Amino acid sequence: MAELETQGELPGRGSNAEPARPQAPRSRRQGAIGDDVSSGEKSRPGDAIADAGSRNHAELDVVEVCSRLIRFDTTNRGNGDSEGEREAAEYVASLLSGLGIDSKIIESAPRRANVIARVPGTDPSLPALLVQGHLDVVPADAADWSVDPFSGEIRDGFLWGRGAVDMKDFCAMVLAALSTGVRPRRDIVLAFVADEEDKGEYGAHWLAAAHRDLFDGCAAAISESGAYTYHVPAADGRIVRLYPVATAERGTAHLRLTAKGRAGHGSRPNDENAVTRLVTALGKIAAHRWPVQLTPTVQAFLERTGEALGVPVDLSDVDGTIARLGPAGALVVPTVRNSTTPTMLDAGYKVNVIPTSAEAQVDVRVLPDAEPELLAEIDAMLGEGVTREFVAHQPPVQAPVDSPWFDAMADALRSEDPEAVVVPYCMGGGTDAKAFSPLGIDCYGFAPLLLPEGFPYRAMAHGVDERVPVEGLRFGTRVLRHFLENC
Repeated sequence: MAELETQGELPGRGSNAEPARPQAPRSRRQGAIGDDVSSGEKSRPGDAIADAGSRNHAELDVVEVCSRLIRFDTTNRGNGDSEGEREAAEYVASLLSGLGIDSKIIESAPRRANVIARVPGTDPSLPALLVQGHLDVVPADAADWSVDPFSGEIRDGFLWGRGAVDMKDFCAMVLAALSTGVRPRRDIVLAFVADEEDKGEYGAHWLAAAHRDLFDGCAAAISESGAYTYHVPAADGRIVRLYPVATAERGTAHLRLTAKGRAGHGSRPNDENAVTRLVTALGKIAAHRWPVQLTPTVQAFLERTGEALGVPVDLSDVDGTIARLGPAGALVVPTVRNSTTPTMLDAGYKVNVIPTSAEAQVDVRVLPDAEPELLAEIDAMLGEGVTREFVAHQPPVQAPVDSPWFDAMADALRSEDPEAVVVPYCMGGGTDAKAFSPLGIDCYGFAPLLLPEGFPYRAMAHGVDERVPVEGLRFGTRVLRHFLENC
């Protein structure tokens, strides 16, 4: 049954703080299930999922479930401004209830809903697996789309809509896989969370801080993004199907730079001009060429991909190796170096007035074990009168490449695609893994999808006309079933 909780206090906020208030629900929200989604039964160790197939529970159609999830408008505009995940969470809880799986809906603020469940495995001595996905999506302007972005329309073999690949597809595949009667060896903790598309303050980061006990015993986790088909040419002309599984993420160290100076008239010389100081520092940071730093994940990617494609790998010339890998090399271009990208500027109020201060923000992504050196280098480039502070600061994520978890993921992919070449890779951005990794959980990007050759998958997330292949969803469901049963 689903237990409902509402908890409004966020990490780092006093109990008197008023949580952000989401805007009123839009008319396209549909399918609210209501508060009573109890199945009336308790899970029994080892039987919770397997029983689903023997108590007249029909297997869920992954395409239908994903389409329904898309039709819930869970737009997250950031800074607490969100449609909320409540109706989508109730729908997920109702599906779990239909499978005889107890769940709990926990709200961190009004309508910011998270669904948590724990499915017992047959061997309680094994550490648990966390399966986590987010229910919120980024905004979509319908005027730019070929279809209504919240229609969940099926057209030309694809399911269209915001969240189709980020990441309501994964949520639907997990639910569909659970409905097939899979009997897991180990406990599976399910977390369908809010707010990943902003800071996670209402979702994963809040849960990890306020409800850490929910994840007790979890040794590994799977979520976005990885295990999708990447068609790449080999040296002999063959097309090889790579399946990159994320075993690492760069860290986030977004900075606000503040330059202080002396105000004055724009027509007069001023060697303490805050704007000049700021743009000088930004110019140095933007032009800086960060050195190559090979992490275990990236090195393994280069070596294993090079072997599969018949391409020589020279770790003393990483840029040359990446070039020889061709399209496959694009997967690691963002992750062989740190990056510092100026993205925001704020200075002045009148063209003939030199302001006292000027501000900028810099998107900083940092590789594992590289942050102290990177920050020292940035400090050397700031110059007189310019200071820095963190706007967002989350550490890198790094999980073992050579592990039984990775092997089980590779086996699951090859159970459906015997020619799959499964390789580790490092994500250039970030996910909710940054909330769970500090709990001692090895986090992997494993959201399997079979993609047709030429499909622009990497342009789908947050893009216009986001869509996912229908057959890719069914493939991913079968792969996840294999993994959940055998890991």
